[in-house]
Amino acid sequence: MLRLKELAIIAVVVLAGPASAEEPLTVMIVTAQSTELERGISLTGEIVARNSLSVSFPSGGRIDSVEVREGDIVDAGTVLARITAIQQEQALRAARAGVSTATADRDQALEDLRRQDALLERGATTRVARDAAADQTRVKEGVLAQARADLDLAEKALQDTVVTAPEAATVTARFVEPGQVVGAVQPVVELALGGAVDAVFDVPENLLTSANHIEQVRLAPLDRPSQWFEGTVREVSPLVDPSTGTVAVTVSVADRPAGVEYGDAVRGSTTESVGEAIVLPYSAMSATAQGPAVWVVDPATMRVALKQIVVDRFETGNILVEDGIEEGALVVSAGAQLLYPGRLVRTAQGASQ
Repeated sequence: MLRLKELAIIAVVVLAGPASAEEPLTVMIVTAQSTELERGISLTGEIVARNSLSVSFPSGGRIDSVEVREGDIVDAGTVLARITAIQQEQALRAARAGVSTATADRDQALEDLRRQDALLERGATTRVARDAAADQTRVKEGVLAQARADLDLAEKALQDTVVTAPEAATVTARFVEPGQVVGAVQPVVELALGGAVDAVFDVPENLLTSANHIEQVRLAPLDRPSQWFEGTVREVSPLVDPSTGTVAVTVSVADRPAGVEYGDAVRGSTTESVGEAIVLPYSAMSATAQGPAVWVVDPATMRVALKQIVVDRFETGNILVEDGIEEGALVVSAGAQLLYPGRLVRTAQGASQ
């Protein structure tokens, strides 16, 4: 009976034929290629005047009036602000009175000297009296010169209670209001001289460590992102702001578009080359106990093997491989979750790159 069962099993095996071949797993495959890498940089900056001037009073006082507002366009000589000038006006009146008195004293001394000269010619006075009159004349002339100097100072002090625009300009900032007490040379108004403008950016220090020198920058107002215009890097500050870790970079604007004004926020964008690397889609990365790895396909057998890689950095949707993969290698980019070493695979229709 046992013999019959064994014969039946052998018959079933024979009829079934040889074992079926391994079914290949359909996966997505990409070809590793070395790619020239570019890094995009985009930062927000501010439009500023290339040539600006802070206007202040030479002496302190209380603000009497401010004649301009931010955005005003002024001509040369336009009054910008005044401080209370009561003391200066009083000093000017006193100086004028001093000049009048000194002039009268000088004229009297000259008259006495002429009289002494006439008497000396007739022998009616002495040489000593005549010389004394001459000395008194010189003293009075010195007093008059001092009085005139005091008058000049008083007039200048009164003029200094008013600040004016040195040339045609645009008011970009107003720092004081009427009634405010200001010190000497404290900024009152800031002016933009001429029409040239720059864009200033606070750039993180690590973005400036590259050997590549960026010259051109594309600019666009934040509220009008499609209005692009060009700028050229003009100056990079040699100092790092200790509080923010940034470096001030000034970009000159040759042709300022209509509607772009002082103080407007702009977006500056540029790209720089950062060398070459093998770029793989992020879905290709697997891992082992030793670190990142990818599944590599042998083109002769279409079987896979797990290979360690060194990742340079990650970008959106991609990984940049520093070492471990050679150019031209076939790498599984999708379907790796079902793989094991030696697994037979085939490429999805139209998936290989």
